[in-house]
Amino acid sequence: MDSGILREQLFPDIRPYAAGTLSVDSRHTLYWEQCGNPGGTPIVFIHGGPGAGAAPTHRRFFDPSHYRIIIFDQRGCGRSKPFADIVDNTTDHLVADLDALRRHLSIDKWILFGGSWGATLALAYGAKWPERCAGFILRGVFLGTKREMEWFLFGMGKFFPEARRQFRERLPEEERDDLLANYHRRLVHPNEKVHGPAAAAWVRYESTCSSLVPKWSHSYSGNDPSALALARIEAHYFVNAFFLNGHSLLDGLGGLQGIPSVIVQGRYDMVCPIETADRLARHWPRAEYIVVPTAGHSALEPGICSALVRSTEWMKSRVQI
Repeated sequence: MDSGILREQLFPDIRPYAAGTLSVDSRHTLYWEQCGNPGGTPIVFIHGGPGAGAAPTHRRFFDPSHYRIIIFDQRGCGRSKPFADIVDNTTDHLVADLDALRRHLSIDKWILFGGSWGATLALAYGAKWPERCAGFILRGVFLGTKREMEWFLFGMGKFFPEARRQFRERLPEEERDDLLANYHRRLVHPNEKVHGPAAAAWVRYESTCSSLVPKWSHSYSGNDPSALALARIEAHYFVNAFFLNGHSLLDGLGGLQGIPSVIVQGRYDMVCPIETADRLARHWPRAEYIVVPTAGHSALEPGICSALVRSTEWMKSRVQI
Protein backbone atom coordinates (compact mmCIF):
# COMPACT_ATOMS: atom_id res chain seq x y z
CA MET A 1 0.00 0.00 0.00
CA ASP A 2 1.21 3.49 -0.84
CA SER A 3 3.37 4.98 1.91
CA GLY A 4 1.96 8.42 1.07
CA ILE A 5 -1.41 7.53 2.59
CA LEU A 6 -0.89 9.06 5.99
CA ARG A 7 -4.33 9.51 7.54
CA GLU A 8 -4.53 7.43 10.70
CA GLN A 9 -7.72 8.49 12.48
CA LEU A 10 -11.44 8.25 11.92
CA PHE A 11 -13.11 11.09 10.06
CA PRO A 12 -15.29 13.50 12.08
CA ASP A 13 -18.80 12.48 13.04
CA ILE A 14 -21.35 12.95 10.27
CA ARG A 15 -25.11 12.75 9.98
CA PRO A 16 -27.03 11.01 7.19
CA TYR A 17 -28.39 13.06 4.32
CA ALA A 18 -30.96 10.34 3.63
CA ALA A 19 -32.42 7.40 5.51
CA GLY A 20 -35.27 4.99 5.04
CA THR A 21 -36.52 1.44 5.13
CA LEU A 22 -36.72 -1.26 2.48
CA SER A 23 -39.20 -4.11 2.60
CA VAL A 24 -37.36 -7.18 1.31
CA ASP A 25 -40.19 -9.67 1.77
CA SER A 26 -43.55 -9.98 3.51
CA ARG A 27 -41.84 -10.24 6.90
CA HIS A 28 -38.57 -8.29 6.94
CA THR A 29 -37.86 -4.57 6.55
CA LEU A 30 -34.30 -3.20 6.50
CA TYR A 31 -33.13 0.13 7.84
CA TRP A 32 -30.64 2.02 5.65
CA GLU A 33 -28.97 5.43 5.57
CA GLN A 34 -26.61 7.39 3.33
CA CYS A 35 -23.92 9.89 4.34
CA GLY A 36 -21.19 11.88 2.67
CA ASN A 37 -21.16 12.84 -0.99
CA PRO A 38 -24.37 11.91 -2.87
CA GLY A 39 -22.41 11.89 -6.11
CA GLY A 40 -19.36 10.12 -4.69
CA THR A 41 -18.02 6.59 -4.98
CA PRO A 42 -20.55 4.21 -3.38
CA ILE A 43 -19.20 2.16 -0.49
CA VAL A 44 -21.35 -0.06 1.72
CA PHE A 45 -20.51 -0.89 5.33
CA ILE A 46 -21.48 -4.51 6.11
CA HIS A 47 -21.63 -5.02 9.85
CA GLY A 48 -20.60 -8.11 11.72
CA GLY A 49 -22.27 -10.62 13.95
CA PRO A 50 -24.39 -11.86 12.33
CA GLY A 51 -26.79 -9.74 14.31
CA ALA A 52 -24.54 -6.94 15.58
CA GLY A 53 -26.20 -4.05 13.75
CA ALA A 54 -24.63 -0.83 12.51
CA ALA A 55 -23.63 2.21 14.59
CA PRO A 56 -22.91 5.91 13.95
CA THR A 57 -19.16 5.28 14.37
CA HIS A 58 -19.22 3.12 11.25
CA ARG A 59 -19.79 6.20 9.09
CA ARG A 60 -16.41 7.56 10.08
CA PHE A 61 -14.05 5.20 8.27
CA PHE A 62 -14.71 7.06 5.02
CA ASP A 63 -13.87 10.50 3.62
CA PRO A 64 -17.33 12.10 3.33
CA SER A 65 -16.17 14.42 0.54
CA HIS A 66 -15.26 11.43 -1.65
CA TYR A 67 -17.57 8.57 -0.71
CA ARG A 68 -21.28 7.95 -0.89
CA ILE A 69 -21.47 5.98 2.37
CA ILE A 70 -24.22 3.37 2.73
CA ILE A 71 -24.94 1.94 6.19
CA PHE A 72 -27.67 -0.61 6.88
CA ASP A 73 -28.86 -3.13 9.45
CA GLN A 74 -29.17 -6.75 8.36
CA ARG A 75 -32.31 -8.78 8.98
CA GLY A 76 -33.36 -9.02 12.59
CA CYS A 77 -30.97 -6.50 14.13
CA GLY A 78 -30.39 -2.83 14.76
CA ARG A 79 -33.26 -0.75 13.39
CA SER A 80 -34.50 -3.43 10.99
CA LYS A 81 -37.77 -5.19 11.71
CA PRO A 82 -38.85 -7.59 13.15
CA PHE A 83 -36.17 -7.37 15.79
CA ALA A 84 -34.07 -10.38 16.83
CA ASP A 85 -36.00 -12.46 14.32
CA ILE A 86 -34.49 -15.63 12.82
CA VAL A 87 -37.35 -16.66 10.53
CA ASP A 88 -36.21 -16.52 6.88
CA ASN A 89 -32.81 -15.34 8.09
CA THR A 90 -30.05 -17.14 6.17
CA THR A 91 -26.90 -16.21 4.30
CA ASP A 92 -28.73 -16.40 0.98
CA HIS A 93 -31.38 -14.02 2.33
CA LEU A 94 -28.74 -11.55 3.51
CA VAL A 95 -26.89 -11.65 0.20
CA ALA A 96 -30.14 -11.06 -1.67
CA ASP A 97 -31.02 -8.21 0.71
CA LEU A 98 -27.69 -6.55 0.01
CA ASP A 99 -28.35 -6.56 -3.71
CA ALA A 100 -31.94 -5.41 -3.20
CA LEU A 101 -30.55 -2.40 -1.34
CA ARG A 102 -28.09 -1.72 -4.17
CA ARG A 103 -30.93 -1.68 -6.68
CA HIS A 104 -33.17 0.37 -4.39
CA LEU A 105 -30.48 3.06 -4.20
CA SER A 106 -29.86 2.92 -7.99
CA ILE A 107 -26.21 1.92 -7.60
CA ASP A 108 -24.50 0.08 -10.45
CA LYS A 109 -21.32 -1.00 -8.62
CA TRP A 110 -20.01 -0.40 -5.13
CA ILE A 111 -17.11 -1.08 -2.81
CA LEU A 112 -17.85 -3.60 -0.08
CA PHE A 113 -16.37 -2.87 3.37
CA GLY A 114 -16.94 -5.60 5.95
CA GLY A 115 -15.37 -7.08 9.03
CA SER A 116 -15.74 -10.48 10.67
CA TRP A 117 -19.18 -11.74 9.59
CA GLY A 118 -19.31 -8.65 7.36
CA ALA A 119 -16.29 -10.03 5.50
CA THR A 120 -18.07 -13.39 5.15
CA LEU A 121 -21.11 -11.73 3.66
CA ALA A 122 -19.04 -9.54 1.32
CA LEU A 123 -17.27 -12.62 -0.06
CA ALA A 124 -20.57 -14.48 -0.48
CA TYR A 125 -21.98 -11.48 -2.34
CA GLY A 126 -18.89 -11.17 -4.51
CA ALA A 127 -19.01 -14.84 -5.45
CA LYS A 128 -22.56 -14.39 -6.73
CA TRP A 129 -22.25 -10.95 -8.33
CA PRO A 130 -18.60 -10.08 -9.02
CA GLU A 131 -19.63 -7.64 -11.74
CA ARG A 132 -21.37 -5.49 -9.12
CA CYS A 133 -18.26 -5.20 -6.92
CA ALA A 134 -15.84 -2.31 -7.46
CA GLY A 135 -13.58 -3.17 -4.54
CA PHE A 136 -13.29 -4.95 -1.19
CA ILE A 137 -11.94 -3.90 2.20
CA LEU A 138 -12.17 -6.86 4.58
CA ARG A 139 -11.18 -7.02 8.24
CA GLY A 140 -10.91 -9.86 10.78
CA VAL A 141 -11.66 -12.50 8.18
CA PHE A 142 -14.22 -15.21 8.92
CA LEU A 143 -15.02 -17.90 6.34
CA GLY A 144 -17.82 -19.71 8.17
CA THR A 145 -16.07 -23.05 8.63
CA LYS A 146 -16.65 -25.64 11.35
CA ARG A 147 -13.07 -25.12 12.53
CA GLU A 148 -13.69 -21.41 13.10
CA MET A 149 -16.96 -22.07 14.95
CA GLU A 150 -15.28 -24.58 17.24
CA TRP A 151 -12.50 -22.10 17.90
CA PHE A 152 -15.07 -19.53 19.06
CA LEU A 153 -16.73 -21.98 21.41
CA PHE A 154 -13.63 -23.74 22.75
CA GLY A 155 -10.33 -22.36 21.44
CA MET A 156 -10.60 -18.79 22.70
CA GLY A 157 -10.73 -20.18 26.21
CA LYS A 158 -7.07 -21.14 25.96
CA PHE A 159 -6.23 -17.44 26.08
CA PHE A 160 -9.28 -16.16 27.98
CA PRO A 161 -9.92 -18.91 30.54
CA GLU A 162 -11.77 -16.59 32.90
CA ALA A 163 -14.19 -15.50 30.19
CA ARG A 164 -14.78 -19.05 28.99
CA ARG A 165 -15.31 -20.29 32.54
CA GLN A 166 -17.99 -17.63 33.08
CA PHE A 167 -19.55 -18.55 29.72
CA ARG A 168 -19.72 -22.25 30.60
CA GLU A 169 -20.86 -21.75 34.17
CA ARG A 170 -23.84 -19.69 33.09
CA LEU A 171 -25.37 -23.07 32.13
CA PRO A 172 -26.28 -25.83 34.61
CA GLU A 173 -23.46 -28.36 35.00
CA GLU A 174 -25.37 -31.09 33.20
CA GLU A 175 -25.66 -28.88 30.06
CA ARG A 176 -22.04 -27.82 29.70
CA ASP A 177 -21.03 -30.69 27.42
CA ASP A 178 -23.00 -29.10 24.56
CA LEU A 179 -22.65 -25.35 24.89
CA LEU A 180 -24.01 -24.47 21.48
CA ALA A 181 -27.18 -26.54 21.60
CA ASN A 182 -28.06 -25.45 25.11
CA TYR A 183 -27.32 -21.78 24.55
CA HIS A 184 -29.27 -21.89 21.29
CA ARG A 185 -32.25 -23.47 23.04
CA ARG A 186 -32.30 -20.66 25.58
CA LEU A 187 -31.69 -17.87 23.10
CA VAL A 188 -34.63 -18.80 20.89
CA HIS A 189 -36.96 -19.19 23.89
CA PRO A 190 -39.71 -16.51 23.89
CA ASN A 191 -39.48 -15.87 27.64
CA GLU A 192 -37.20 -12.94 28.46
CA LYS A 193 -36.21 -14.55 31.75
CA VAL A 194 -34.77 -17.47 29.76
CA HIS A 195 -33.23 -15.76 26.73
CA GLY A 196 -32.08 -12.57 28.47
CA PRO A 197 -29.38 -13.99 30.77
CA ALA A 198 -28.17 -16.34 28.02
CA ALA A 199 -27.80 -13.42 25.58
CA ALA A 200 -25.89 -11.34 28.13
CA ALA A 201 -23.49 -14.23 28.83
CA TRP A 202 -22.91 -14.95 25.13
CA VAL A 203 -22.15 -11.33 24.22
CA ARG A 204 -20.02 -10.75 27.31
CA TYR A 205 -17.85 -13.72 26.34
CA GLU A 206 -17.42 -12.55 22.74
CA SER A 207 -16.80 -8.91 23.66
CA THR A 208 -14.22 -9.74 26.29
CA CYS A 209 -12.19 -11.69 23.74
CA SER A 210 -12.43 -9.07 20.98
CA SER A 211 -9.68 -6.69 22.11
CA LEU A 212 -5.95 -7.16 22.44
CA VAL A 213 -6.22 -6.00 26.04
CA PRO A 214 -9.33 -7.65 27.57
CA LYS A 215 -12.11 -5.38 28.77
CA TRP A 216 -13.59 -7.08 31.79
CA SER A 217 -16.13 -4.35 32.56
CA HIS A 218 -18.77 -5.29 29.98
CA SER A 219 -22.08 -5.05 31.81
CA TYR A 220 -24.67 -6.47 29.44
CA SER A 221 -27.91 -6.97 31.31
CA GLY A 222 -30.47 -9.67 30.81
CA ASN A 223 -32.78 -7.29 28.95
CA ASP A 224 -30.22 -5.62 26.66
CA PRO A 225 -31.88 -5.71 23.21
CA SER A 226 -28.62 -5.44 21.27
CA ALA A 227 -27.25 -8.44 23.15
CA LEU A 228 -30.33 -10.50 22.32
CA ALA A 229 -30.16 -9.83 18.59
CA LEU A 230 -26.44 -10.58 18.39
CA ALA A 231 -26.51 -13.72 20.51
CA ARG A 232 -29.72 -15.20 19.10
CA ILE A 233 -28.84 -14.60 15.45
CA GLU A 234 -25.24 -15.76 15.89
CA ALA A 235 -26.34 -18.97 17.57
CA HIS A 236 -28.92 -19.49 14.81
CA TYR A 237 -26.19 -19.26 12.19
CA PHE A 238 -23.82 -21.43 14.22
CA VAL A 239 -26.25 -24.34 14.50
CA ASN A 240 -26.95 -24.12 10.77
CA ALA A 241 -23.27 -24.06 9.69
CA PHE A 242 -23.76 -20.46 8.52
CA PHE A 243 -26.10 -21.67 5.76
CA LEU A 244 -23.15 -22.21 3.41
CA ASN A 245 -24.35 -25.72 2.51
CA GLY A 246 -20.85 -27.15 2.76
CA HIS A 247 -19.42 -24.74 0.20
CA SER A 248 -16.15 -22.90 0.73
CA LEU A 249 -16.12 -19.16 0.17
CA LEU A 250 -12.63 -19.56 -1.27
CA ASP A 251 -14.19 -21.26 -4.29
CA GLY A 252 -15.86 -17.98 -5.23
CA LEU A 253 -12.68 -15.95 -5.55
CA GLY A 254 -12.15 -16.66 -9.24
CA GLY A 255 -14.20 -13.70 -10.42
CA LEU A 256 -12.70 -11.32 -7.84
CA GLN A 257 -9.01 -11.62 -8.67
CA GLY A 258 -8.79 -8.40 -10.68
CA ILE A 259 -10.85 -6.27 -8.29
CA PRO A 260 -8.94 -3.86 -5.98
CA SER A 261 -9.00 -5.48 -2.55
CA VAL A 262 -7.50 -5.10 0.92
CA ILE A 263 -7.41 -7.59 3.79
CA VAL A 264 -6.72 -6.13 7.26
CA GLN A 265 -6.00 -8.56 10.10
CA GLY A 266 -4.93 -8.18 13.71
CA ARG A 267 -2.00 -10.46 14.55
CA TYR A 268 -3.60 -11.40 17.88
CA ASP A 269 -7.21 -11.61 16.78
CA MET A 270 -8.71 -14.25 19.07
CA VAL A 271 -12.23 -14.20 17.66
CA CYS A 272 -11.13 -14.72 14.04
CA PRO A 273 -7.55 -16.02 14.20
CA ILE A 274 -5.03 -14.87 11.63
CA GLU A 275 -4.70 -18.29 9.97
CA THR A 276 -8.03 -17.67 8.23
CA ALA A 277 -6.97 -14.30 6.80
CA ASP A 278 -3.65 -15.83 5.79
CA ARG A 279 -5.49 -18.59 3.96
CA LEU A 280 -7.66 -16.06 2.13
CA ALA A 281 -4.63 -13.97 1.18
CA ARG A 282 -2.87 -17.01 -0.32
CA HIS A 283 -5.94 -17.70 -2.46
CA TRP A 284 -6.22 -14.02 -3.40
CA PRO A 285 -2.62 -13.01 -4.22
CA ARG A 286 -3.52 -9.68 -5.82
CA ALA A 287 -5.22 -8.44 -2.66
CA GLU A 288 -3.26 -6.12 -0.37
CA TYR A 289 -2.70 -8.01 2.87
CA ILE A 290 -2.04 -5.94 6.00
CA VAL A 291 -1.23 -7.61 9.31
CA VAL A 292 -1.48 -5.22 12.25
CA PRO A 293 1.16 -6.44 14.72
CA THR A 294 -0.39 -5.15 17.95
CA ALA A 295 -4.12 -5.67 17.57
CA GLY A 296 -6.92 -8.11 18.23
CA HIS A 297 -10.32 -8.34 16.56
CA SER A 298 -12.13 -5.06 17.12
CA ALA A 299 -12.31 -2.58 14.24
CA LEU A 300 -11.81 0.23 16.75
CA GLU A 301 -8.45 -0.96 18.08
CA PRO A 302 -5.98 1.80 17.16
CA GLY A 303 -3.89 -0.23 14.71
CA ILE A 304 -6.89 -1.79 12.99
CA CYS A 305 -8.72 1.51 12.80
CA SER A 306 -5.70 3.21 11.22
CA ALA A 307 -5.24 0.44 8.66
CA LEU A 308 -8.89 0.57 7.67
CA VAL A 309 -8.87 4.36 7.20
CA ARG A 310 -5.67 4.11 5.14
CA SER A 311 -7.35 1.41 3.06
CA THR A 312 -10.34 3.61 2.24
CA GLU A 313 -7.91 6.38 1.27
CA TRP A 314 -5.90 3.97 -0.90
CA MET A 315 -9.06 2.80 -2.61
CA LYS A 316 -9.82 6.33 -3.84
CA SER A 317 -7.21 6.09 -6.58
CA ARG A 318 -8.02 2.48 -7.46
CA VAL A 319 -11.75 2.74 -8.02
CA GLN A 320 -13.35 5.11 -10.49
CA ILE A 321 -17.11 4.68 -10.88
